[in-house]
Amino acid sequence: MQTLPLYVVDAFTQQAFAGNPAAVVLLDEALPEALMQAIASENNLSETAFVQPLSAPNHYAIRWFSPLTEVDFCGHATLASAHVLFHHKHLEGQLVFHTEKVGQLVVCRGPEGRIEMDFPRREPEPIDATPAALLAGLSIPPIAVLRSTQAWFAIYPDASQVVELTTDSAQLKLLAPYDVVATAPDSSAQADFVSRYFWPANGSDEDPVTGSIHAGLAPYWATRLNKSTLVAKQVSKRGGTLYCQVGSERVNVAGYALTYSQGQINADVIASNAGQADCHPDLSPD
Repeated sequence: MQTLPLYVVDAFTQQAFAGNPAAVVLLDEALPEALMQAIASENNLSETAFVQPLSAPNHYAIRWFSPLTEVDFCGHATLASAHVLFHHKHLEGQLVFHTEKVGQLVVCRGPEGRIEMDFPRREPEPIDATPAALLAGLSIPPIAVLRSTQAWFAIYPDASQVVELTTDSAQLKLLAPYDVVATAPDSSAQADFVSRYFWPANGSDEDPVTGSIHAGLAPYWATRLNKSTLVAKQVSKRGGTLYCQVGSERVNVAGYALTYSQGQINADVIASNAGQADCHPDLSPD
């Protein structure tokens, strides 16, 4: 078995050491699921994307793994994968990523050099009762709580509260399989809204920049701000910027990316583990 190309890309940023780093592994053929999980755990980044070409030109299967588990939908690792294919494999035109849970994701390069991703619209819905663990896990009570298929949405009136927010990961972990996003409108000239994303049950305490959740955040704020084109800031320590266009059924989420490193995975490691049914200990959340 040959070595596997491995890239680390900072997504949703134009400068190094910002945005959200994702690993991208290019495959010629599928790997066992346990081996992909082991590689993602070894990388220890918020996400590792595995990208395999399909028979149609510019069509790829993509799967995403956090250090703990496979995830249904990841925006920043999709952007990172597209960046690798556009900038390192010199592909032109439109890319189509085939996923197991969210259908086809069409990706292209926009006129300003941003990578544009076409996502399903996944806005949050009102709920009957707020879980006690959510309120216990947030240092500042939200003014409203909603939920999407991905996460609990904690709504705040001011961006400063989202920045100042602290969390209790042990409490938020009790909300599995759902993650938590805190969000507020932004009165500055730099963005329309801000957010932070917490996912201790599925990844880490806080995700630097989360593209997938903007398939829900952008429609939510588009309705409340009465505008379909929005700029979003994720105000984590690393920070990132996302450019969103909201349609009736789809959401375009765009951003910049740059390559941090490029290397390869040892062929002997791959070969010695590829045939094992369980090449890694149980990594499910506690």
